[in-house]
Amino acid sequence: MPTGVHLRDARQQLFDAAERILLRDGPNGLTSRAVTDEAACAKGVLHRHFADFDAFLTELVIDRAAQLEAHARALRDSVGTGTVADNLTTALTSLFGPVPVAIIPLITFRDELRARLRQAMPGGGIAILSQVATAVSAYLTEERAAGRIAADADIDSLTLSLVGGGHLLFADRDPGPPALETVHQLVTTALADVLHRRPR
Repeated sequence: MPTGVHLRDARQQLFDAAERILLRDGPNGLTSRAVTDEAACAKGVLHRHFADFDAFLTELVIDRAAQLEAHARALRDSVGTGTVADNLTTALTSLFGPVPVAIIPLITFRDELRARLRQAMPGGGIAILSQVATAVSAYLTEERAAGRIAADADIDSLTLSLVGGGHLLFADRDPGPPALETVHQLVTTALADVLHRRPR
C-alpha cells in the first residue's frame, strides 16, 4: 500500500475487495486475510483503519445499505406512474441485486455484526432487508394515499409479503436471479386483493 493514500481510498479499496469475495466465495470466504489479499495491500492496512474485523464488516454493510437509497428514491418517484405491479417488480429486482443478497447471509451468520449494526443504524440488525422494507412500505403508503390501491390495504402485511417473498426468490442465486416474470407474478399475487378492490 503506497504511503499517503487517503483513508477514504483505503476504505473503498477494502470494501470493494470484500464485495468481490462475497459475490465469488460467499460469507464463509470473507476473512480479514482474504480481504487484504484481494485488495493487494498489506495485512495491517485493514486493522489500521478499523478496530477489528467486525468493525470493518459493520462499515461495509452500512456503506452498501446506503447505496440502496438511489433505488428507493426511484421507487418513490414512480408513485402515480405506470402500474403498481410493474413499479414494484422493477424495484425488487434492483433492491435485491447481487451485492445486497450476498450481504444478508453475512449478517445472519455473524452475531457480533448484527449487534453492532443494531447500535449503528435503525433496524440495523437486519440491515439491507430493513432498507428494502422501508422503501416498499413508503411506496405502498403513497400509492394508497393516491387511490391506486385499496384505502384499507394493510401496508405492513403487504410489505412483509413482498420483501419476504422477494428475498426467497433472489436468495437462491444458482443458476442466477429469478426471471422478471417470476418476480412480477409474486408482486401481482401479493397485490391482487388490494388492486381489485381499489376505487375506480
